[in-house]
Amino acid sequence: MTPAEPVEATPPPTAADGKIPPGQRGRAALILFAAIAAGLFAYLSMTLPLGRALQPLPDPSLVIEDSSGRPIARLGGYKEPPVEVAKLPDHVGQAFTAIEDRRFYSHPGIDPRGLARAMVVNARAGRWVQGGSTITQQLAKNAFLDSRRDLTRKGKEALIALWLELRLSKDDILSRYLSAIYFGDGVWGLRAAARHYFDKPPEELTLGEAAMLAGIVKAPSALSPTRNLDGARKRARLVLSEMSAQGMITERQAHQARLPRPRRGRDPLPSGSWFADWAAPDLREAYGGRFGDVAVRTTLDRRMQRRAEQIIARALDGQGRRAGADQAALVAMRPDGRVVALVGGRRYQAGGFNRATQARRQPGSAFKLFVYLAALRAGASPESRVLDAPIDVNGWKPQNYDGRYRGEIDFRTAFAHSSNTAAVRIAQQVGPRAVIRAARDLGVRSPLQPAPTLALGTEETTLMELTAAYAAVAAGEYPVVPRATDEPLPGRRTRQRPLREHDELEELLAAVIDRGTGRAARLSRRAYGKTGTTSDYRDALFVGYSGDLVVGVWVGADDHSAMRNVTGGGLPARIWRDFMSGASGRARPAPLPPSVPDPEPVPPPQDLEILPPPDIVPGDLPPSVPPPEEVAPPPELPPSIPPAG
Repeated sequence: MTPAEPVEATPPPTAADGKIPPGQRGRAALILFAAIAAGLFAYLSMTLPLGRALQPLPDPSLVIEDSSGRPIARLGGYKEPPVEVAKLPDHVGQAFTAIEDRRFYSHPGIDPRGLARAMVVNARAGRWVQGGSTITQQLAKNAFLDSRRDLTRKGKEALIALWLELRLSKDDILSRYLSAIYFGDGVWGLRAAARHYFDKPPEELTLGEAAMLAGIVKAPSALSPTRNLDGARKRARLVLSEMSAQGMITERQAHQARLPRPRRGRDPLPSGSWFADWAAPDLREAYGGRFGDVAVRTTLDRRMQRRAEQIIARALDGQGRRAGADQAALVAMRPDGRVVALVGGRRYQAGGFNRATQARRQPGSAFKLFVYLAALRAGASPESRVLDAPIDVNGWKPQNYDGRYRGEIDFRTAFAHSSNTAAVRIAQQVGPRAVIRAARDLGVRSPLQPAPTLALGTEETTLMELTAAYAAVAAGEYPVVPRATDEPLPGRRTRQRPLREHDELEELLAAVIDRGTGRAARLSRRAYGKTGTTSDYRDALFVGYSGDLVVGVWVGADDHSAMRNVTGGGLPARIWRDFMSGASGRARPAPLPPSVPDPEPVPPPQDLEILPPPDIVPGDLPPSVPPPEEVAPPPELPPSIPPAG
């Protein structure tokens, strides 16, 4: 038997010149395209969650309630649970496909005829007028892409649309589209739109209501029936005409369809307020990921809020107008940080910029609280003595506002009369690092540089964080973090202040109101506070507390222009007094028990003497204090000196 001869592999046919034949090149290109497409679809399957359109909004609708449960504002987008097309009346889904995508049930996710029509219209208009997108492409855009209009996004949109058509049925695609599309008025999805505009579920929509909702989609803001009923009705008639032309309904049904008036299913509420805007970020983090209107009860006291707004308006329209004070802000909180009133300016409707929480301004002498706290921690007391006399710190010569120098005085007198030279001496003695640490411990997070001018409040803070620092004094523990709900902040850790330190700080603060720069803030009950005024009267503040209420007041101008002799002991102190007089009469919380020990031995009180200014090294702060920025030599101050308050 003859062994079988080996069979040689037959080489692929080639052209005479050795090149691959055209037919084989076509097959190779087709295989390559299929491989690329398969890879892209696999990538989309792994990275794009199909259920995204069915999820709640990342910025849900929050109904902000005051402490009594009365709504005060609604923020965020409104979205209800998804709809299922199979459970809706036929005319609901038909209204949307008729006006948005007439060939929805026949195309594979992309409609070439629609694209060609859009290209012609755009070319004639010389700009982007129509997108030619199918419902599937709109779902791809709304669920997975941004709103840019360019060819790159359109390419991604088309690719995702093809992928969606492979993964989902037509009814599933339409259901997701209807559940996620925007309907104006901050409303997303058909279920939310039916409730918002007609106060009913989508399963009960009439033909006219369905046509009106379908017509909104083209231009939600312009065609919302709550804003433009005539435009919404005209567009709804077009939808009915398209439904009739495509055989979905008869001409008689289209003609007889009753076009409704909107019947709101939700009470109209303001879209924001000083308090609501400030509270919203934390509330969204705590209550996000939910459908519908999420009601959140807050700490806002409606009566106090109204009183604060009225007092601010009256003060600005009276003395403020005469003195060039254009704006004012007020923060009222409990000693544990619960904010009960917040005014960020003259009128919220004139612009939402909140001068109590967003504006960083110099606190002036109100910052001296931290200077004296650092000294008390170093062993001083209200009876300690300090020299109130001219001082020269590396060429910087701060002066007292009234030009008076009282010689050697005790801390109580220096603080009450807000002596600038005494505060600078004390800060030089304890060191700017200790002052910064005192401010940080009480909750100040704004950048602070350890320069000699720090003692006079030249570093900028917000009124909110400054008021919270004074709340820490009132509470006897620190730091106090402002909050908008009664629930304690998660992970919050506080330290109790030694009883001696707490009592001595209150002794200093009481002296300001009893016989110092804050006499205009006197109440019929014990009160504690501090004035603050900056150079050229650009800012004036009063921050203090009485009973269980801590209040900070700022007065100034947005353009930092100088006011006419407005000090912290003037208009701000009177605003503070007027607000406090009718705001709270409850007793102070019980003081800390005597058993609370000092964290470390404290030497006996001693007189402080001016020491040579220490060298300031940026990296030499203790670990608990954030490193400051590079510190230049003390800047030359303008000829005007920060007033004492």
